[in-house]
Amino acid sequence: MSERHLFLRACWREDVERTPVWLMRQAGRYMQAYQEVRQRHSFLEMCKNPKLAAQVTLQPVERLGVDAAIIFSDILVLVEAMGMRLEFHEGFGPKLGEPVRSMQDVERLRVPDAEKDLAYVMEAIRLVREKLRGRVPLIGFSGAPFTLASYVIEGRGSRTFRFTKEMMFSQPEAFHALMEKITSAVIDYLNAQVRAGAQALQVFDSWVGCLAPEDYERYVMPHMRRLFSRVEARGEVPVIHFANQAATFLEKVRHAGGDVIGVDWRIPLDEAWRRVGYDVAIQGNLDPIALFAPLPEIERRVRDVLERAGSRPGHIFNLGHGVHKDTPEEKVAALVKMVKRLSAR
Repeated sequence: MSERHLFLRACWREDVERTPVWLMRQAGRYMQAYQEVRQRHSFLEMCKNPKLAAQVTLQPVERLGVDAAIIFSDILVLVEAMGMRLEFHEGFGPKLGEPVRSMQDVERLRVPDAEKDLAYVMEAIRLVREKLRGRVPLIGFSGAPFTLASYVIEGRGSRTFRFTKEMMFSQPEAFHALMEKITSAVIDYLNAQVRAGAQALQVFDSWVGCLAPEDYERYVMPHMRRLFSRVEARGEVPVIHFANQAATFLEKVRHAGGDVIGVDWRIPLDEAWRRVGYDVAIQGNLDPIALFAPLPEIERRVRDVLERAGSRPGHIFNLGHGVHKDTPEEKVAALVKMVKRLSAR
């Protein structure tokens, strides 16, 4: 029964025999098994072929022994389904055609039917659930509205988010209209994943840390609150809210919603938990680059995170962001073993 899974029990702040561990981007480029598949297929082909996506999703479960799987996909497949042209260029990342920078641009986007337009994701979820046979739970995910909006507006990744903020400040009605439309798409996408078999969800707000606290509260929080209030199976399927580089407004992130608050490494875990409140679970927060350190240093840092979490129920061990693509695979495997050994009650 899924209720007995270590990871899900921790999400609901129930007592566990040890701290569960999984990693953002655990199915990815640092793994030799992934590279072997990638040599034969493009990244988007891997995302859109349910059998390939399922195969890659399962690789870290088999290799690392993590306590949860997360479906292999990309946050931008949703905006592609909204009508944006999506391309991935090796070494340069994603590129979206015809950036959205006016109300007229917003109006040309559509809210897709996730069951139909992203059917390949749903099929991959069903395949993974079948192959997992209850060993560990499966996490579905989506990008958060602001992170997706920033890609849609910028047309690619950005360091300054100049066009995003310009639209936000000078065309607030158009910006909110874009956020409304993307939020509706995210809600439908997440609910479709739950119906397909996802047992938990994560919402990635990867770029929201570029905002000032007052701008987060004004331009982002209302949409996030609507999102979390509209996820189906509330109280049954936990939702993780990961807001990267948001240490200056963690309380607002908590107020926005989520059963688990994911935090990056830029704030000590105990301080983050105190600020978001002990009535919510917490996920994190080892610096991903620590995995390039010698094993004794990795262990020291793992102990520190676990000690900061203490014996309080509701901690899920993870990195403060995704596994770096150049990380030695054996270090990732060692990390998972360390967490299991050092957190045993």
